[in-house]
Amino acid sequence: MNRIVWILLFASLLFTANITCRASGTEPEKEEINVSEIIFSHTGDAYEWHIITLGKRHINIPLPIIVYSKYSKFNVFMSSELHHHDSYKNFTYGSKDGKYPNKIVEITESGEEYRPFDLSITKNVVGIFIVAIILLLSVFTVVRWYKRNEYEAPRGFRGAIDLLIMNIHDDLIKNSVGPNYRKFAPYLLTVFFFIFISNLTGLIPVFPGGINLTGNIAITFTLAMFTFIIVNVFGTKEYWKEIFWPDTPVFLKVPIPIMPLIELFGIFSKPFALLIRLFANILAGHSAILGLCCLVFITASMGAAVNAGMSFVAIFFMIFMNVLELLIAFIQAYVFTLLSGVFIGLAQVQPHKH
Repeated sequence: MNRIVWILLFASLLFTANITCRASGTEPEKEEINVSEIIFSHTGDAYEWHIITLGKRHINIPLPIIVYSKYSKFNVFMSSELHHHDSYKNFTYGSKDGKYPNKIVEITESGEEYRPFDLSITKNVVGIFIVAIILLLSVFTVVRWYKRNEYEAPRGFRGAIDLLIMNIHDDLIKNSVGPNYRKFAPYLLTVFFFIFISNLTGLIPVFPGGINLTGNIAITFTLAMFTFIIVNVFGTKEYWKEIFWPDTPVFLKVPIPIMPLIELFGIFSKPFALLIRLFANILAGHSAILGLCCLVFITASMGAAVNAGMSFVAIFFMIFMNVLELLIAFIQAYVFTLLSGVFIGLAQVQPHKH
């Protein structure tokens, strides 16, 4: 436990140093700290992977930009091209006060910003690849162990992954889905580990961590849509019968279909609850940690005593929040998988025997 605390302390200090470099310049005490800009820049997506800022030098990993425009067709170039020039092949970043802030836009002949079809490999896309690789390596280490040692339980890291797989499979998926759990177990296990690993990598402040995947509503929307599709595609006839002709008094179904409309609304409210719950909890945790970090620099102009006291409080709560986020990382993955399993199980309704 002591090692974990020291690791989190060191990570928090690295994170603070990174924010310091980005929030301060040659005279940090004279600069105003834009808290919202710092939070959104760290939690949002980007066309490059920012590592650290040393003085006025930004160390970034450029990522490929792939866009299709009706004016110039397909264009592929690295994001570093936009740092060496104000624009590259008439492409640039959208102005902050424009319609597409910080997005790739093409400047037309009339000087307007045109948003092309964007297929770029952004930071979040690279983050998905990293999480997928970690997930596959973690699972296949257990698979390889059982191929070589069929009757011996794995230990160490393999044992922890094996224990987690068995607990989620036996205690969560079996109980929430019901008799047909085998068909849906691969999806639910994949969702759990993807969310759990994404949450953990988001707590690491240095490369290749710091990816706010599950705090991005587009990613949580995609995960929720997977559950939505599986629930409704594999739903039984009895499930659809209970939606469009539920077992209620007839006057609640005709001439005004009150209950069918309520049941139909429930089909769409379930995935919405999944995506908002995961997105809001993870984004709130990241924003709270970043806000506490910015508190150090906001109080810098209030004197050394106030700044020292608030810095101690901020760092203490940052460590506390990081430890709490470790717990939330598991809980949110568990809850998303549990609710997905319950929704799938509710769609596996069998005909009632009278």
